[in-house]
Amino acid sequence: MTPAITLLKKKRIAHTILKYDHDSKAPSYGLEAADKLSLNPSAVFKTLVVCDETNKLAVALVPVNTTLSEKKLAKVLRVKKITMAPSDTVVASTGYLLGGVSPLGQKKRLATVLHESALAHEMIYVSAGKRGLELEIPPQRIINLTQAKTAQIAAD
Repeated sequence: MTPAITLLKKKRIAHTILKYDHDSKAPSYGLEAADKLSLNPSAVFKTLVVCDETNKLAVALVPVNTTLSEKKLAKVLRVKKITMAPSDTVVASTGYLLGGVSPLGQKKRLATVLHESALAHEMIYVSAGKRGLELEIPPQRIINLTQAKTAQIAAD
């Protein structure tokens, strides 16, 4: 059990857990999940933890076949600049290891922005909180549980 799975069970939210054999040498954990689970990469979302110029953290969820636009995310969050958070900060804040960060069940609730393309899918896939585990869940559930905003935050 991960905190994400525990949260979904506690709230009685329907979800599916998908497992695959994680390869620690995979260059992209998200693309690896899509490939090994035979999923459309545009429906598999990576969880990225970022920080602003004041070191305030936030979460961005973008499809694994895209790149986050830090500039677009900064605009949505109404801050000057966004950078990727240091790995030790991510672990301390979320309780998850990189490559297994789930948007759900994090230690601290962070402002969350979900790429708007998620709304075009009946189900999306996000990390279940451990490398090799994905959650299949409706995007609206992610929005409700994290109070996420939706926006176009991927690079063109």
